[in-house]
Amino acid sequence: MVHMVFNVLLYTSLGIFVLGLIYKISTWFTWKVGLLSEDITTATRFFAAIKGALGVIFSAKILTVVKVFILDVLCERRILKEDALRWLMHMLIFYGFMLLLLMHALDNFFSEQLFSDFYPTVNPFMFLRDLFGLLVIAGVAIALYRRFIMKIPRLKTNSMDHYAIIIVAVIMISGILLEGAKIISHGEFQSMVEEYGDLDDEEEIAALESFWVAEFGVVSPNVKAPFDEEILAQGRETHEAVCADCHSAPQWAFTGYAAGKVLSPMALTLDKIGGVDILLYIHFLACFVGLAYLPFSKMFHIIASPLSLIANAVMDLEKSDPANIATRQIMELDACTHCGTCTTRCSVGVTSELFKNASILPSEKIAAIKALASGKELGEQEIRHLQEGVYLCTNCHRCTDVCPVGINLQELWFNVRETLLKKGYPEFLTLTPFSYYRGINSGRMTEAQYLLPLKTAKGAIEDACRQIDAEGGVVPPTKWGDRAKKQLKITSDADTFSHCFSCTTCSTVCPVATNYGNDLEILGMVPHQMMQAVILGTPELVYRSGMLWDCLGCYECQQHCPQGVHITDIFYALKNLAIDEITEKRSS
Repeated sequence: MVHMVFNVLLYTSLGIFVLGLIYKISTWFTWKVGLLSEDITTATRFFAAIKGALGVIFSAKILTVVKVFILDVLCERRILKEDALRWLMHMLIFYGFMLLLLMHALDNFFSEQLFSDFYPTVNPFMFLRDLFGLLVIAGVAIALYRRFIMKIPRLKTNSMDHYAIIIVAVIMISGILLEGAKIISHGEFQSMVEEYGDLDDEEEIAALESFWVAEFGVVSPNVKAPFDEEILAQGRETHEAVCADCHSAPQWAFTGYAAGKVLSPMALTLDKIGGVDILLYIHFLACFVGLAYLPFSKMFHIIASPLSLIANAVMDLEKSDPANIATRQIMELDACTHCGTCTTRCSVGVTSELFKNASILPSEKIAAIKALASGKELGEQEIRHLQEGVYLCTNCHRCTDVCPVGINLQELWFNVRETLLKKGYPEFLTLTPFSYYRGINSGRMTEAQYLLPLKTAKGAIEDACRQIDAEGGVVPPTKWGDRAKKQLKITSDADTFSHCFSCTTCSTVCPVATNYGNDLEILGMVPHQMMQAVILGTPELVYRSGMLWDCLGCYECQQHCPQGVHITDIFYALKNLAIDEITEKRSS
């Protein structure tokens, strides 16, 4: 009955795992992020992937694949270059768990096929099983130490990190306790004798039991130490004749034997309540849950990370098929291990505390980006946080350089920006120098796509100002004007607006005004007029002006001003005031 239940659970978890695996892989071809993937169908991406994979296999690139697989996947070279302790943690958990999986969990398929004399309770297999388990536990201990004791700056721990640590810990600890309970269990000893011993002589059975109590740690309600040497000798003889071929000394299972010693005082109680069966259920259920949930947890990086490393090694943004670039970008989202390496190197990471926005940190954006790529509608606050996170990025490339699984994070941020902008969410940072990186990549989009966020942001500002203009069609001095004047006077640079006497020098030297021929239909105002509007207390006119948002920040006006008005600095202050006003209004 127990075996039937376990078989049902095993095949159920395997079925869920396979279905989950199919679903996750299907998302690589259906989810979209960025302009590149907009017009590429799922079928195109799927067949492009097959064609690309075959092209790599039957070309010189296969050597690159082999090199990356050995150095970066098996030896985890990229992690070692960044952090030796973290590398040790990964190696212990990965190799310990994989060796346990192959030798122990899948022994019917591997160990029994490779070793004709394999049996789980004989050496060297019993010793190796415990050694591999100890490696995993040591790796988990290092993970706990790094996350909760070292407290690495900016390293965040989320629910998926907790799950990964807990499920591995439960599997390993329950396995060790199960082994220890079996070693000391009198019930297990009796079952073994009845099933395999073929012994009828009660004295012979008692002698064997005495030997196992004295030498193997079994706790018996029938026999107690000290034992007569003749009885032990008889028990040893029976053991060697009946049991030795399939039972090495349990001391070789050093972790299980140590657990058995700890459990010895309660051994008889455990036998009464079926302790071995309880631990067996806990261990198997943890294994089945871990297997079934693997495609939906961060543990899926076991599959996605090697593929990400290989794909990035053989693909090129300029030469590779755009369909494969789009597929790789989604696959990289699953490859992320949430290790925090990118976050610890982020040049603007320090601002996350200032802005109270974890999405400024590279590793913390991935969950929201997954939701965005899947087509899920994000809440307004989620959108704002994600926008702030991707637009405060300075494109320094540090995150991409240090990512241990090879994710091209800089390219990901660019594509996420474009996805958000295409949805029409006003993003005022597109009107600032932070848009420089987007400007140098403008060749990757049409003119309409490039100008869309500028028009959207300007439109949001104009809409806010029209509500103020609606009072009789006249623009009177408003609370915006009083507030703007007070805030501009906070800094010595911005306070210089009052020195302007409209000599028009700033407008004459302005390259933007020159480019548009001082066309007020396009610019709304030229620089000297903007200064006068602030002096008159009507900054909302300036906020609506195209000139404010088209300003290059070149400082030509400021350098030529005979009155020393810090015009460019005032423009920066006015931009911030406009955005603050609109953000405040949207939040109210």
